[in-house]
Amino acid sequence: MAVTIKSEREIKLMRESCRILAEVHTQLGGAIKPGISTWDINALGEELIRSYGCVPNFLNYNGYPASICVSVNNEVVHGIPSKKRILREGDIVSLDAGLIYKGYHSDAARTYPVGKISPEAARLIMITQRSFFAGMKYARAGCYLYDISNAIAAYCGKYRYGVVRDLVGHGIGTSLHEEPEIPNFRQWRRGIKLRPGMTLAIEPMVNIGSYKVAWMEDGWTVVTRDGSLSAHYENTVLITEGEPEILTMLPGQEKFGSLQPNLRAVGNMGD
Repeated sequence: MAVTIKSEREIKLMRESCRILAEVHTQLGGAIKPGISTWDINALGEELIRSYGCVPNFLNYNGYPASICVSVNNEVVHGIPSKKRILREGDIVSLDAGLIYKGYHSDAARTYPVGKISPEAARLIMITQRSFFAGMKYARAGCYLYDISNAIAAYCGKYRYGVVRDLVGHGIGTSLHEEPEIPNFRQWRRGIKLRPGMTLAIEPMVNIGSYKVAWMEDGWTVVTRDGSLSAHYENTVLITEGEPEILTMLPGQEKFGSLQPNLRAVGNMGD
């Protein structure tokens, strides 16, 4: 399948799909607190998505049984929500969600603190988020796809974090997963040249320890093999002639820290 270039009409529909998802993520982030179950998060997410007249695109995708992937602590991605899994003070939780608006998909992920968390956990969340923006410097027409990959890898490498290699980002549009695949780790080729109208879901998954992961018996939940904490940050991005347009962020949101306001107390961690 070739990489699709979206028309102005398609871009308009994707903007709205992504805007709605950004609203959903903002409301879900506000609901994160000790004592809430991962199933409660999923139920709220599905309710919000449907309240906008949209459909959760994760639900029943290749058999996935929920609308929101809720992954806690050492769970990297695809955690299955459960009424028995209760968030506790000090946890970190990654929410990966998407929806369909008039046939067009959106996809985004955020990692949130649950109450007060350790400085190490807060640092991981912030560096994962910042690595995405390091990649955004190269998300423009004329650059190459793997310029994004290598910038993310280099940023995380400064902190000796493990960047997951078994899972990658992807193109997105009328399908949730389109070409191309977008690694977050070092590549030795250039990949395709970026063109205006490409829409990409770019999603660093970063571990405090090793990059190695394993799949749980449920067939979905991916965990760090060494048990270390993992964070996930994803946005759907439109390639333009100039600065990339981050479709799954709301106007006025700052690049760093706006989605995790209680991380600011950790202080300046530098670059």
